[in-house]
Amino acid sequence: MSTVQSRRSLVLAAIAGALAMASAMGFGRFSFTPILPGMMTDLGLSASDAGLIASGNFAGYLVGAVLAGNSFASGRERGLAILSLLLNAVLLAAMALTSDVDVFVFVRFLSGVASAFSLIFSSSVVLSFAAGSEHAQSTHFGGVGFGIALSSLLVFVIGQMHGLFGLAGWRLDWLVGAAVSFAATILVAAMLPRVDSARARQAPEGKLIWTRKFLLLLSSYGLFGFGYVITATFIVTMARMAHTGAVIEYLSWFLAGLAAAIALFVWHPLMLRLDLVGAYCVALLLEAIGVFCSVALPGVAAPLVGGVALGATFMTITAYGLRLGRVLAPKSPRKALSMMTAAFGVGQIIGPLVAGAVAQRSGSFTLPSLIAAFVLLLSLVLASSLWTSMQKAKSQAITNA
Repeated sequence: MSTVQSRRSLVLAAIAGALAMASAMGFGRFSFTPILPGMMTDLGLSASDAGLIASGNFAGYLVGAVLAGNSFASGRERGLAILSLLLNAVLLAAMALTSDVDVFVFVRFLSGVASAFSLIFSSSVVLSFAAGSEHAQSTHFGGVGFGIALSSLLVFVIGQMHGLFGLAGWRLDWLVGAAVSFAATILVAAMLPRVDSARARQAPEGKLIWTRKFLLLLSSYGLFGFGYVITATFIVTMARMAHTGAVIEYLSWFLAGLAAAIALFVWHPLMLRLDLVGAYCVALLLEAIGVFCSVALPGVAAPLVGGVALGATFMTITAYGLRLGRVLAPKSPRKALSMMTAAFGVGQIIGPLVAGAVAQRSGSFTLPSLIAAFVLLLSLVLASSLWTSMQKAKSQAITNA
């Protein structure tokens, strides 16, 4: 393959990856956040109901992550990524067709499976093309933030069009999100490079080796899943409960998306200075501070600062964590990515359930957010131990050389 062809494949892979992540994650996973307040108002959902629906999605994400680690996907990643994106669009539309909490949970469960498949399989394809390109990898993962910002903008615009087509605003939110995701799927199918036949015929990955370093990372990543998800799920609802107004509700999540879209580009210089695990640790610390600020600051500052801090860190932690997993398990990178995503999923399942139950009793999301900030600090402790261990190993290797 010529240099021009290789460059073209890299650019197409990065753009396709960004669109896939915007569709599967920005819309498939995170559009629930700005849509939720309207559903709670129109349907009379409680905080516990909202937490249950969110956890249904995260349970599906966990199941999808575990299934994606099996050998059936070898050589089929591209096709499975596109099929998962198509399913994601269908399930977004299905959310507009019911008012039953149990059905919501079931649909969101299936959506979680589709999101996990989309993330893991599209990332497998994109990262295989973009292994040596920091900008391409940042573009791929930055698609999540772009999807969050766009979904937030659409929800806000639809909210200003009361009763359009005779539909409740939240139902139209889901249908528009489905249409955008379907369009993104078509573009991904057209642009995502095909894996060459030689690569597709490679032998299945080796057995995942559970080293101490990998276990530290896995545990830290799981705690991160709990710590970030409460703010990521309920920040718009928190803004509404604080009577900050529709514009602030919209801005809190829109700014989170914009921050997430550019975060990896901004973090890149620090990552070069501190390496992956060092930047991962700093991002965890800043996210813990941001989650605390989301309930500690007065007035409109709480959701705005909390949203920006979340967006500026959660995709950085996600991307650097997944890349670290591949580094620590070089002979089984997809299995490592699957296990990392599964640990993340466990934390996400527990987070909304705890937050919903505690908020139901306390009348606010203040205590759940403080618990989340503490869990993020625990994640930081484990990551710092990993950082120390890797720095010692690096120093030892230099000494031996």
